[in-house]
Amino acid sequence: MADGSQQDTSIWPIPKFHFQVKWDSEVMSFQEVSGLDVEGQVIEYRRGDSPEFSTVKMPGIKKYSNITMKKGVFKSDNKFWDWFSQIKMNTIKRIPVTISLLDEGGNPTMVWTLANAFPTKITGTDLKSDGNEVAIETIEIAHEGLTIENS
Repeated sequence: MADGSQQDTSIWPIPKFHFQVKWDSEVMSFQEVSGLDVEGQVIEYRRGDSPEFSTVKMPGIKKYSNITMKKGVFKSDNKFWDWFSQIKMNTIKRIPVTISLLDEGGNPTMVWTLANAFPTKITGTDLKSDGNEVAIETIEIAHEGLTIENS
């Protein structure tokens, strides 16, 4: 039988269930975070006198997905709604958001930082008279860039 104390830690990937989200300087608890995507759009070009009957592809503008975060509904917790209600005539307080994947000691192993994040959509919980689940609300935020750091 193998001795677990001698196991090489570089063999197994990091589990994704231990993470932390920081809004500005405030740490918030979430059940789920998704949308950590970036895509390089493709520019297709073909000059008129090209002997090839196909286009040349070049890298174009980067496009970042919106981030979706889900958390439980708590009494007197209106952080999502308070932030969203600050939208006035195309202006909103934009904040940095940091999402950290943590190891078993609570130390960040991978950190995603969103620049100039702001809310675009809030979804309240659904209500069911015969349900047996926790009330969950969702916020979708847009941002202007994503950086990744590995510890």
